[in-house]
Amino acid sequence: MAQESSDWELGVWESALHLESSKSLYPPAVDNPFVQQTHITAWRWAYIILVGVVLVPVRVSCIAVLFIFLWPMAVLYTIGCSAHPAKPARSWRRKLLQPVLKFLFQLTFFVAGFLVKVKGKKATRDEAPILVTAPHSTFFDAIVCVEAGLPSVVSASQNARIPVAGKFLLSTQPVLVTREDPNSRKTTRNEILKRVTSKRKWPQILIFPEGVCTNRTCLVTFKLGAFSPGVPVQPVLLRYPNTLDTVTWTWQGFTGFQACMLTLSQLFTRVEVEFMPVYIPNDQEIKDPVLFANTVRINMANALGVPVTDHTYEDCRLMITAGKLQLPMEAGLVEFTKISQKLKLDWDSIHQHLDEYATIAVASNGGKIGIEEFANYLKLPISEPLRKLFALFDRNNDGSIDFREYVIGLTVLCNPTNTEKILQMSFKLFDLDEDGFITEEEMAAVLRAAFGVPDLDVSRLFQEIARQNSEYISYKNFKKFALKHPEYAKLFKSYLDLQAAYIYTLPQVQF
Repeated sequence: MAQESSDWELGVWESALHLESSKSLYPPAVDNPFVQQTHITAWRWAYIILVGVVLVPVRVSCIAVLFIFLWPMAVLYTIGCSAHPAKPARSWRRKLLQPVLKFLFQLTFFVAGFLVKVKGKKATRDEAPILVTAPHSTFFDAIVCVEAGLPSVVSASQNARIPVAGKFLLSTQPVLVTREDPNSRKTTRNEILKRVTSKRKWPQILIFPEGVCTNRTCLVTFKLGAFSPGVPVQPVLLRYPNTLDTVTWTWQGFTGFQACMLTLSQLFTRVEVEFMPVYIPNDQEIKDPVLFANTVRINMANALGVPVTDHTYEDCRLMITAGKLQLPMEAGLVEFTKISQKLKLDWDSIHQHLDEYATIAVASNGGKIGIEEFANYLKLPISEPLRKLFALFDRNNDGSIDFREYVIGLTVLCNPTNTEKILQMSFKLFDLDEDGFITEEEMAAVLRAAFGVPDLDVSRLFQEIARQNSEYISYKNFKKFALKHPEYAKLFKSYLDLQAAYIYTLPQVQF
């Protein structure tokens, strides 16, 4: 009866594990939205160099002349203005200087070769206090700010410190965000709420809700700053319909200088700015900013003809960490929003998993874990139980485990409601003499039988579990190790299943 109860509990654990594994954690529609993959042929390079030799010096000279007029205008506009203004700029500045600044900026982009086509009509501040613009793919996206009449923008605080450009940014009375500050997100939302609900004549606020540059192949997760106030927003679409993409500036690809030089070397660069109809949130969306943001994002994605994914700025931070760990940068991509919400993981947990993953994958080709690296990491031979464990991680059955699959697999294995029972049964499995401790001989005997390897060396694994050169393993150390490495608990459970199946199929003795 006790055996049947144990088998039933194991069956429940297996079913829960299967259900957890089958959650909607499918791979994203776009593997890496943060990479620039423009391919330039030899003929195109020759053309760029020949044309660029003429165009770049001329355009840079003209822009320099325009800056002679732009710079004093921007300085005059921002005299006495704080980087974090408590009240709107005086009306004379807006009425006299802003139209001049807008004209000079438009002329600057025209001289740089940009041909801007505007579709739709920009809403007034009363109709839509916030403009949400996507996709965000380059610093040239500042064009939309110019075409929208120089509204306030939400921008990273370090941009305000850039020589010349920072002064132009401050002229818009921006809302500055400090990404490294944990309280910055709350501060930004409060500042946006204060401005859009104020009776003072603040300018409209223009926000790139993605908060990070992508390659325009999808719309990544929208930040909630534009949607938390629950006020109407006007979606603004950006398109660059050119045969050669020279403007995209992401985490992998052209540097800022390369993007500038390549773009200035083109005869012209087409840009389309489309002001979509104002979106007024319903009562449910006012109460739920996530729903509001996703609805607007889907509408914009449908208009652009691109999919949506759950990547976010945290994925970029993971990419940087992956590069520092000698992995391909794209190895760090996990769709942070979806993974963190569905698996209840925070940034620190996922970042720690990346460190663990790197210790296994760094020796492999392409930054992925194959069955050989997996077996070496577990210090066990390739066997049927290990293949089953590997298959649990390998969600797309391509014969390798990427970081995203690794995070999902570990979280599935770390089922807190079932692990304790499995560990207790696994410990009893190794404790052959039932004295409450596991010796190296006992562990070797069981693992050799389980994996069918008579001369299997378990000394490294034993010492890693026992700690401090101990000659035996207590349940406390066994549990601590297994909780830190849940893949072993699954292996032990697989062996228990094999034992149960073996006992069940033994011929019954007739009396």
